[in-house]
Amino acid sequence: MCRSPIAERLAVAWAAGALAGNPEAAEIEILSAGLEAVGGRDIDPATAAAVTALGGEPTGFRSHVLTPQLAIGADLVLAMTQDHRRSVLELNPRGLRRTFTLLEAAQLMGRAQLDEIQLAPVRTRAVDLGRRLHAARAGRGIRGSHDIADPIGRRRDLHVRTAQTIAGALRPLADVLFSSVRTQLPALTPA
Repeated sequence: MCRSPIAERLAVAWAAGALAGNPEAAEIEILSAGLEAVGGRDIDPATAAAVTALGGEPTGFRSHVLTPQLAIGADLVLAMTQDHRRSVLELNPRGLRRTFTLLEAAQLMGRAQLDEIQLAPVRTRAVDLGRRLHAARAGRGIRGSHDIADPIGRRRDLHVRTAQTIAGALRPLADVLFSSVRTQLPALTPA
């Protein structure tokens, strides 16, 4: 109702902005799902306001329950807590290379070899990014907490702070995942 909808709605907005007019936009599916969610629910009103303030569009959001099929079919899974990550891996034990907490993934971005990933087709980048983040994670400890606190039922300012935390961690990943190949290619000069 709060954290994963923030990530979904911001990622959807950022992908739409980055890939406007690009046929690759149709190849991207962004979906959030909760472990304890009730399917079909609206986004929390305080969370909706925080998402809107950050440029996302909460209208039309409906919650989904995380199923084994969703976990197995996802190219990249970004959980909000370490417990959520463990639960995802219980649903899909073979998903380790593509399952991270959002804060862990953001921290790994500084270690991962990201050369030329933005030249790949958008549809393949989530799988490729997951592999590169997993390689950066191998043999190295990640510092700090990987959990983003759940603001549900709390003051509006906590929803705002949670949304800001999610946006700050998600933006570098979104920039890699959604930048257009067209903007990454060097300009050709006529001969």
